[in-house]
Amino acid sequence: MRAGTGRRESEGRIVILETIITTRDESGRDHIAPMGIREQDGFIVLSPFRPSATLEHVLRETCAVVNYTDDVRIFAGCLTGRYDWPTIPVKHLPCRRLAASLAHSEVKLERVEDDATRPRLYCRELARETHGAFRGYNRAQAAVIESAILVSRLNMLPQEKIDTEMAYLRIAVEKTAGPRELEAWGWLAARIEESRVRNKERSA
Repeated sequence: MRAGTGRRESEGRIVILETIITTRDESGRDHIAPMGIREQDGFIVLSPFRPSATLEHVLRETCAVVNYTDDVRIFAGCLTGRYDWPTIPVKHLPCRRLAASLAHSEVKLERVEDDATRPRLYCRELARETHGAFRGYNRAQAAVIESAILVSRLNMLPQEKIDTEMAYLRIAVEKTAGPRELEAWGWLAARIEESRVRNKERSA
């Protein structure tokens, strides 16, 4: 997702963990954004693109909360203008966590590997807590995450590729989705259709 990528390095491979990052803006309001993270040499590494509100907030506040959640509506919601997700305080930082997180990590920025396009923020984990049980994989959840990534790249990918990918992902949604996944899928599909209409109007 445009927000970044999470990874655990194993046998030369980089494992990407799709998460939700919560930070706070200058006025102390929550900012919620999907972002991949990776784990490297004891750090949790965030890699937001420029420009990015998350990047701005972490550089200023030097902290963030990494939320691990299976509620894919939050990923889809953040990419379709739905940001009003409940949050609650954490113990060690002024940031807050998602109420819907199954677990969260409180992280403190230690160093920045600067880049004109996508800096790397190396954060130390101060605390990690578990709040709920992970009940198993749902193929529709993965399909929604993949479709959310497509939505984040609408201005980068040709419409034909988006349509092909969505047609394939729809199979898993139709077979395995629950109410949350169906709602999230609907938001993303509508966003793609809106983009299609706008593109047709521009080219008319």
